[in-house]
Amino acid sequence: MQPQLSHLSAPKVLAIAIMVATPAFFSTNLVFGRHVVAEVAPFTLAFLRWAAVAILLLPFVGRERELIHRAALAHWRLLSFLGFLGMFVCGGAVYFALRHTTATNGTLIYSASPIAILFIERLVNGRSIGRRESIGSLIAFAGVAVILLKGDASTLTGWRFNAGDLVFVAAAIAWGWYSVLQRDARLAPLSNAALFFLVSAAGAATLAPAALAETLIGGMWPATPTAWRDLAGIVVFSSLIAFSGFQYGVRTLGAALAGTFMYLLPVWGVAMAVAFLGESFQRFHAAGIAMVLAGVVVATFPASLLRRRQP
Repeated sequence: MQPQLSHLSAPKVLAIAIMVATPAFFSTNLVFGRHVVAEVAPFTLAFLRWAAVAILLLPFVGRERELIHRAALAHWRLLSFLGFLGMFVCGGAVYFALRHTTATNGTLIYSASPIAILFIERLVNGRSIGRRESIGSLIAFAGVAVILLKGDASTLTGWRFNAGDLVFVAAAIAWGWYSVLQRDARLAPLSNAALFFLVSAAGAATLAPAALAETLIGGMWPATPTAWRDLAGIVVFSSLIAFSGFQYGVRTLGAALAGTFMYLLPVWGVAMAVAFLGESFQRFHAAGIAMVLAGVVVATFPASLLRRRQP
């Protein structure tokens, strides 16, 4: 089943707009996380991030406390698994991996997560993978590679896999499972805010033992105003806004289609680097961005608009 939007209802139009913007908020990690990852122990950083998100969501889910309580008791295993996938593996473990591999290696591997979503949805839900969807995904992934490799394919000849890269492989697969499980029927009665609160709290709970272990062996906590400021940016923009936007997209459009828009991550990342970090815009950026945008359009453009309507 091809995920093109043949019937663009108002919620789907809104979800598309949100999914175009959501990678920009994920990309704020580039701005806020550039220094804080060196100042704070990785699992401690992830724990503080998701504990803060859960606390900030509390005022918005008070009316659903009974439903939240029932869901937590009935589906705690599923919620804990979501927290482990999205916050432990794709949070603390990724911060840890960045100490053992380059950001380019990690981002390139992690950019395969939309492809992982396609195969996991096929495995779990029996959803077929359309030809245009496959072609578009490959074009978009190639565009990501052009950006990250700076237009020089020879960079790959010196690639050596290490432990950090393997963690990113696990994170890409974990993100695929996290995305697909967002639409589990058992979670359907929960609002987006209630589900996000439960998953954030579960994520903080799974991270707490690792954060405690880091603290006991001398792991660093935020110690400067700059570190706390950057952590606040990660909590608000890279977590609250980005994850809630992605969750809305998945629950409205489906995991595969929402995941396709995540190829825009390096596009927004380039924009952030040029605007806030003083990096220059290069030709390979333009070529990679063009390929990513073309791939996303090919994968998601409504098939019905390509067919000629008969009178």
